[in-house]
Amino acid sequence: MKTPISIRRGTVAAVFIDLQEEHRKDERYLVDGFGDILANVQRLQAAARRNFVPLYHFAYIVDLAEARPFHPVDASGKSAFSDKDDPLTAICAEVAPAEGETMLVKTEATAFGNGAFADRLKTAGIEWLVIAGVWTEACIDATVKDAVARGFRVLLVKDACGSGSAAMHQTAILNLANRLYGGAVTGTLDACRLLAGDTVDAWQVEGSVPLRFTYENAARLYDEL
Repeated sequence: MKTPISIRRGTVAAVFIDLQEEHRKDERYLVDGFGDILANVQRLQAAARRNFVPLYHFAYIVDLAEARPFHPVDASGKSAFSDKDDPLTAICAEVAPAEGETMLVKTEATAFGNGAFADRLKTAGIEWLVIAGVWTEACIDATVKDAVARGFRVLLVKDACGSGSAAMHQTAILNLANRLYGGAVTGTLDACRLLAGDTVDAWQVEGSVPLRFTYENAARLYDEL
């Protein structure tokens, strides 16, 4: 259900996950509607900067020198995605970190892999994380769930996330919304308003798994979030 929420200044950070060139240039890993996602991320980043919200940028980099059982590889033996030597792992220029912003590398799906990121946020007094990026059912899902498990409230910006298809993305958002305890789901415009200190109506989970979506109604329920 939608309820009014606001976020106290100084308690929020913005987290951007894997907005890398491979998702618009590598035919194997194209994200559906990536251009629109990047445009919404730009809006979020601008709102965060205007309101002195810290920005954290993550890139997924795979180094197969570390043991990774069953990890997919290409014909040359390199990682099939996000290989450490692939220039397409670069963050897209239009959403890249500005001077002074934090750029971090993760080696697994979640941004909370080694615990250091959570400790850093807690030390800074962060309670809310505005999360955007790709892929929704993979690295966004893992990061959101780990954030909640560590006691952070997550503002999941649905139209600033994406996956390989609309269906993959929408059902991933619905699955997260069903268990986004303590957090909320919004679109980009409302997220920008929250970053500015406004109060907005945002979707928050109530009860146990309220979104019983089907093939037929998933898109409608997604739009209603």
